Amino acid sequence: MDNYLKVGLAQIAPVWLDKAATTQKIMDCMEEGASNKAELLVFGEALLPGYPFWLAYTNGAGWDLKINKQLHAHYSCNAVTLEAGELGRVCDLAAKLHLAVYLGIIERPLDRGGHSLYCSLVYIDGTGKIRSVHRKLQPTYDERLTWAPGDGHGLRTHSLKQYTLGGLNCWENWMPLPRASLYAQGENLHIAVWPGNLNNTKDITRFIARESRSYVISVSSLMRKSDFPKDTPYLDVLQQNTPEVMANGGSCIAGPDGEWILEPVVDDEGILYASLDINRVFEERQNFDPAGHYSRPDVTQLHLNRERQSTLKDKADNPL
Repeated sequence: MDNYLKVGLAQIAPVWLDKAATTQKIMDCMEEGASNKAELLVFGEALLPGYPFWLAYTNGAGWDLKINKQLHAHYSCNAVTLEAGELGRVCDLAAKLHLAVYLGIIERPLDRGGHSLYCSLVYIDGTGKIRSVHRKLQPTYDERLTWAPGDGHGLRTHSLKQYTLGGLNCWENWMPLPRASLYAQGENLHIAVWPGNLNNTKDITRFIARESRSYVISVSSLMRKSDFPKDTPYLDVLQQNTPEVMANGGSCIAGPDGEWILEPVVDDEGILYASLDINRVFEERQNFDPAGHYSRPDVTQLHLNRERQSTLKDKADNPL
């Protein structure tokens, strides 16, 4: 039995707030990853179509400011509506390449009315099927000005070869109970996606690996002033107020002992590769297994609500 899984970490910048162009860049990376024999390719948080960096530089909490309204509207129009098949080309390519993908998107779902935005992590398997959509449970700080809070529906794990995969968005990786819910489902390869920056990944990647005795892959995006498209609303204001680099990467991999397999990579754009050996998980679970022999469910238990939240529950037999 093949104990190894080849993974790719796509540390790239979006074509910021441009859904079509960023989708094409993602697909180009998928082709490149598959040509290098990657079996799993991971992209950063909110990569499609990008992270809302403007909020930190445009008085994002200012009430009724036109700049924030117009940028939010532009963001909404470039968000992804899965029900409309807007990841169809990515899914088709995943099937063609037999490539599993974790992809961070900004989702505008119809099951919540079709206007609010969610930071979602989508898992597409090697047959091109979307197997889970995890909406970020708690947007962080200024993210709350543009993203809505998600639910537990996407807190799921997936099988790939001998691995059990699970993933979380950015700072929800710091939330102990969502992590524990994935451990309890057998997770042994944890996917942590970030908008970018070494300060996010350099400590917690190794911490989660040591806590869970699992592999942990952290994937960050890049974002520089040069990544603003020329048709971005209020481009002159953004260029005046933002730093040259807003996200510097920091993608990395820690092994089940908490030591680096791939140390954080900063500033470089491209795909990073590693082959992971499942035996290392079993070796480290010998002395500690957080959901197995080192748990006490008779003393503490976790309850997981996977219901997809909506303001409308239709009890009729016929759909609306």
